[in-house]
Amino acid sequence: MTPPRRRLAVAAATLTLAVLTTACGALGNAVDCNTAAGEASKIASEWSTAVTKNATDTDAIGTASQTAADKTKELAGKYDGEVAAALNDLAAGFDSLKGGDLSSVSEFSGKVSGFQSKITAACS
Repeated sequence: MTPPRRRLAVAAATLTLAVLTTACGALGNAVDCNTAAGEASKIASEWSTAVTKNATDTDAIGTASQTAADKTKELAGKYDGEVAAALNDLAAGFDSLKGGDLSSVSEFSGKVSGFQSKITAACS
């Protein structure tokens, strides 16, 4: 079984990669997508740092996940349409971890590709 710290790092790295590799279409949409993707990446990076530092502390994971969910929801409020929907889905992913349950990290990792697809679709 993979240690919790490694699973968290892999999940965060995958999420960050998904956000950073988002392709944006039209010029106006590209600016919004790049801003949204950059902010989402920052939130994911902060979350990753917090949970890997305290990988076995379920309270710390819960707090970091709640903070990330709140920040992502706030970010989604600045956008509309598919970009907002994709960000709200990412926030829901963070919300699923706020209980600090380590088994939820694996579930969240499985959802990362879905977030990537939604962000890519929103930006194309």
